[in-house]
Amino acid sequence: MTATRTEMVMATIRRRIAGRSLAPGAKLPSLRALAASLGVSVSTVVEAYDRLAAEGLVHSRPGSGFYVAQQGAPFSPSASGPRLDRAVDPFWVSRQSLESAEGVSKPGCGWLPPDWLPNDGIRKGLRALARAPAVSLAEYASPLGSPPLRQLLAKRLADRAIDCPPDQIMLTESGTQAMDLLCRLLLEPGDAVLVDDPCYFNFQALLRAHRAKLVSVPYAPSGPDVDLFEKALTEHRPRLYITNSAIHNPTGATLSPVTAHKVLKLAERAGLTIIEDDLFADFERSPAPRLAAFDGLERVVTIGSFSKTISASVRCGFIASKPGWIEQLIDLKIATAFGGGRLNADLVLNVLGDGGYRKHMEGLRTRLAAAMSTVASRLRQIGIEPWLMPQAGMFLWCRLPHDADAADLARAAMAKGFVLAPGNVFSVSQSAPNFMRFNVSQMADEGLFDFLRQALR
Repeated sequence: MTATRTEMVMATIRRRIAGRSLAPGAKLPSLRALAASLGVSVSTVVEAYDRLAAEGLVHSRPGSGFYVAQQGAPFSPSASGPRLDRAVDPFWVSRQSLESAEGVSKPGCGWLPPDWLPNDGIRKGLRALARAPAVSLAEYASPLGSPPLRQLLAKRLADRAIDCPPDQIMLTESGTQAMDLLCRLLLEPGDAVLVDDPCYFNFQALLRAHRAKLVSVPYAPSGPDVDLFEKALTEHRPRLYITNSAIHNPTGATLSPVTAHKVLKLAERAGLTIIEDDLFADFERSPAPRLAAFDGLERVVTIGSFSKTISASVRCGFIASKPGWIEQLIDLKIATAFGGGRLNADLVLNVLGDGGYRKHMEGLRTRLAAAMSTVASRLRQIGIEPWLMPQAGMFLWCRLPHDADAADLARAAMAKGFVLAPGNVFSVSQSAPNFMRFNVSQMADEGLFDFLRQALR
């Protein structure tokens, strides 16, 4: 949707406040001066200032003008750093995926269609919760979260060779909250953080919200480029490295044992902490190497959630960490969210503990493998070439033919009712302009292939 002139004026003032060219308490430009400089009417500026005042960002002094609120501007992630290809940046992709009407096809989103999820198991779990004691329906959970669910998570981690007792696991409201709490614990503004290039785009958004300096390392089919990883450690002395080891997002690659050992040796030498996002674990046919398994949770922290395999409406994630950090994370959790969601945790426990979940995931892996093969074949016929064929998961990272611009293709697709995820939203270095991430589970619409065929001729 095209921004109105009023919204453009508001965005201009927000950027100036976020960039501190308008400090807290500073007087805003006069109505006539700003209208002349932006080429809009005075009435447009009046409306923009009134709306900003309603948001609490500015305030009016009768007879004097408008001023920036003393508390300063709330942080706007989209205003930090260069606005590279802003129309289709991570926030654009996320908002289009989350806010689009039901009829819009979403091959660029990062989740499964509703009918691919264990709906019968969810309904069964909800019926069990309806019969639960009143305390389960009304009380806060303990800071660590449900003991039975943490015990089950410890067993599931052990299946991936990660030794972690239940008291070293803390439940969170989501994988994103898990990451946010760890960033609050481990980062100061200006700290450097290593990410893969490409990487899950919300890693970038969250790190910018914490005022971190993002440093990217190219990701190869077996993991990060080790030579460039070492160079980045020397040059930037990062505090953290954030990655997916199993079913990398967006590439679908799998970390090799050799690369894992090299990365851990370099991390130990540099005093680097690693956050390993493992939310795609249940999609694997056989467990891939885990940095946390090799490391024993000394300098690796594992996080995960169930939004991809159970339901995005059931917000429940976890952090598995060494003991000393768990106590500090509990305090941060209380400070920022107070108590956890008891109902969500109990529902996840009911679904995971039911035998139907295991059978569902077996069927889902088979269904995804078939979709992966079919979609890859159909994309190749159009000239769209997968970077690799993943061992599991839902994502295909693909190069477009004729060096086509993925951002332009995403804009054109949105006009036709398709949400796509162009490569540069995943790339800190903006080095993937002709790549696209496709979610094979969201590509049942025949019109999508017709669109791609016509657009890429």
